[in-house]
Amino acid sequence: QVQLVESGGGLVQAGGSLRLSCAASGIIFSSNTMGWYRQPPGKQRELVASIASGGTTIYADSVKGRFTISRDNARRTTYLQMNSVKPEDTAVYYCNARRQFTSSWGQGAQVTVSS
Repeated sequence: QVQLVESGGGLVQAGGSLRLSCAASGIIFSSNTMGWYRQPPGKQRELVASIASGGTTIYADSVKGRFTISRDNARRTTYLQMNSVKPEDTAVYYCNARRQFTSSWGQGAQVTVSS
């Protein structure tokens, strides 16, 4: 049974930092592309960043230079370091694990950035 558990969300002031974590179980973690998505209020879910099994990363233009995705295969955990956050970063952030034709989601973590 696949489980992705996000943690680290909360309230942060604009310009501050926050780190999200996603602990995975029930998957071959090292073989999965791990991603962070977000869904702002009233909007569709969008990709924030992803990191492939080999370490290749992809970022949305809106977070380039501010957010960093990383993974620790030994801990089966992926991270999203969020720096210089803006009010428009407010959203529910979801962890995703993807491999070939399978995709799994976490329950989501709320991030609220106050101006």
